Amino acid sequence: MTLAILGKKIGMTQLFEGNSAVAVTVIEVEPSVVVQIKTEKNDGYNALQLGYRKIDKKRLPRPLQGHFDKAGVESRRHLFEVRIDEVDQYNVGDEIDVGIFAEKEKIDVCGISRGLGFQGVMKRWNFAGGPASHGSHFHRKPGSIGMCVKPGRVLKGKKMPGHAGAKRVTMKSLQVIRVAKEKNLIVVKGSTPGTLNSLLQLRKSHG
Repeated sequence: MTLAILGKKIGMTQLFEGNSAVAVTVIEVEPSVVVQIKTEKNDGYNALQLGYRKIDKKRLPRPLQGHFDKAGVESRRHLFEVRIDEVDQYNVGDEIDVGIFAEKEKIDVCGISRGLGFQGVMKRWNFAGGPASHGSHFHRKPGSIGMCVKPGRVLKGKKMPGHAGAKRVTMKSLQVIRVAKEKNLIVVKGSTPGTLNSLLQLRKSHG
């Protein structure tokens, strides 16, 4: 249970540490605002409901407009919850920015991986495939997938061709290289899930 914020993946570049080039990901982290505080007494658990990325109020459904009006905060495009142990130190309307992270700190980055469309078993599941020579007629197929009499069906969970990617992925223990609070930017070492401009969740690593 640790505080987390949302950010937008800007892209990748490289920085030099001594004589070595290090691949990094640049993430734009607009400050998130506390929209609602949930307590164990009222809701059964402690959490903060945060809003991310400002949006014109008229572009939201009426129930969400009323939700933001009740909180007295400016409308946000995304709402998400973060479970934390202590909520007493926060108030509705407080802003949480990239300043919660420090350089050299380890963080976890969650996001939706890049979609790869429909893929066969060799690309989706790393199957070896059959002989590449002529005449085998078995090159990139999955092979046998079931039994004859018992149970007489294909078991659930069988690795088959299908849609690959577009799943929630967490990259753990990525090192923070730079924190530019005045520009709402954070630079982390290595790659992160998702495509450009995709939404990422950043939280302090437990590892």
